[in-house]
Amino acid sequence: MTGAICYLSLVAVRAEPSGKAEMVNQLLFGDLAEIIDNYDHWLKIRTLTDGYEGWCDQKQLFLLSDETLEVLKGSSIRVVSDTTGVLLTQGRPGINLVMGSSLYMLPNGLIAGPNGDYHLTEGEFCMPELLNPEEIAETASLYLNAPYLWGGRSPFGIDCSGLVQVVFKIKGISLKRDAAQQANQGNLINLIEESRAGDVAFFDNEEGKIIHTGIITGKGSIIHASGEVRIDPLDHHGIFNKKDGKYSHKLRVIRRFGEN
Repeated sequence: MTGAICYLSLVAVRAEPSGKAEMVNQLLFGDLAEIIDNYDHWLKIRTLTDGYEGWCDQKQLFLLSDETLEVLKGSSIRVVSDTTGVLLTQGRPGINLVMGSSLYMLPNGLIAGPNGDYHLTEGEFCMPELLNPEEIAETASLYLNAPYLWGGRSPFGIDCSGLVQVVFKIKGISLKRDAAQQANQGNLINLIEESRAGDVAFFDNEEGKIIHTGIITGKGSIIHASGEVRIDPLDHHGIFNKKDGKYSHKLRVIRRFGEN
């Protein structure tokens, strides 16, 4: 089965093989995928980290042999931890990166890239590891005021579950793409009074379907993507919107990730 890697800043993943179809996800630089189908110039992919499926324009992906895909899967990885970064290589234009992009480190200390080896000239990258739960909320705060974008995963447009997924990726924890899937991962926190910064809250609708998520930043507050990435009050009822003077989301469950 042929693989692919995203070597652009962002690539749209669509529900159908059409540029007019709904964008359901985005690939960030360095994201790996399997190709499971094709239609015209569109490739149906399944991302390796979370198994999410969708269609990408073939011109925006770099195809990999099975052998190269396996090598990259076993390579040492770093993750961009600044909101943006820039990759450069001699004699070629730079590549703009966003937070959460994956960098595959070569033995010479450079970064694997299209048609050459690259180095990061702007921004920071880190080993994806969780040192303490408070870091999760701190990382999430770098997205404050980013506009909400359905299917988005970048500081220039992101949805609620994309925010949670990318923040935890930076901290070395792999989560599913959609909020309803994430709500089945991790350890259950029974009471909001037992929650702490870095825990993830999930919210449902009248039918009981999980429709929203966010990261608890401390006692009584949550960061989430709703219109924009923002911090709002949180209690056992849910998220309270001060501007509207009412609750916007009803709390269903709280999960903690990164603990046995």
